Amino acid sequence: MTELTKQIFSISNVQEFEEACLAVFQHQVKHCQVYRAYISHLRIAPDKIQHSTQIPFLPISFFKTHEVLSSANPPELIFSSSGTTGSTQSKHLVTAVNVYEQSFNTAFEQFYGKIADTCLLALLPSYLERDGSSLIYMVDALLKQSAHPDSGYFLHNHDELFNTLKRLQASKQKTILIGVTYALLDFIEVHKLAFPELIVMETGGMKGKRKEMVREELHELLQEGFGVEAIHSEYGMTELLSQAYSSGAGIFDCPPWMKIYLRDTNDPLSLAPTNRTGGINVIDLANVNSCAFIATQDLGRLYSNGSFEVLGRFDNADIRGCNLMVN
Repeated sequence: MTELTKQIFSISNVQEFEEACLAVFQHQVKHCQVYRAYISHLRIAPDKIQHSTQIPFLPISFFKTHEVLSSANPPELIFSSSGTTGSTQSKHLVTAVNVYEQSFNTAFEQFYGKIADTCLLALLPSYLERDGSSLIYMVDALLKQSAHPDSGYFLHNHDELFNTLKRLQASKQKTILIGVTYALLDFIEVHKLAFPELIVMETGGMKGKRKEMVREELHELLQEGFGVEAIHSEYGMTELLSQAYSSGAGIFDCPPWMKIYLRDTNDPLSLAPTNRTGGINVIDLANVNSCAFIATQDLGRLYSNGSFEVLGRFDNADIRGCNLMVN
């Protein structure tokens, strides 16, 4: 692991984030051809950037049309977006898989504790049925670390999942069920639970299987179906090597090396004020070998403590596999 990577994952305060952020920015201006050309086109002088709020964000669509790399090493893995029929897939060339593993392992433990103590159940049929999913890579790795014999995938075998959940509840086992939204809804249409200790984490999106729903309605259905007080969510995408997590109400928090800014919807090079709706810009320093500064096609609201909410997508954006629910 490089010194820069070590710096990223040792961030513990705002000053350390700013220092690492500027170090990654200068590294990527030097080594990422696409990002350097983009900044040059904007006529921005890299040596004038003194704070993370001044850093230009690369439009996420570049991952569809270019190889976004800040490393001379060959890719160890290529993650790809699900896309829709006829659409161009985003591709994230990952030259250091250990950085991704460090990112999701550290963040998952920060938000949910040690995976070895947890039974992890995965209901992710649409992800399992294609190649190149970064989510499946993460879940595979977490399942290997879970010491519980019931941890594993459930494709369409809902009866088995129901019986497993009942057994885990009876044994008072800490359990996380991570599922694609439509599959969780399919499950509760047949099976009802009252398992208040269960952590249900939806990954967002209907994958064309169901009509999109507003978040409040969706979470209310899932809360009632599983007998839980809140629905957790994961905010991640092909182009990122980090995830933000929500423990309820659609409010997401980031790990220390990830930060959200909002851009003005009418001026994409200017940041929007806190508590206003804007386009979501992500700083993900785990993307040290690609591009850490990404302007997504999601709309959101940012709060003063750094947490954020996803409100929807820009009208001309492709339907994608992150959280797409609209308020």
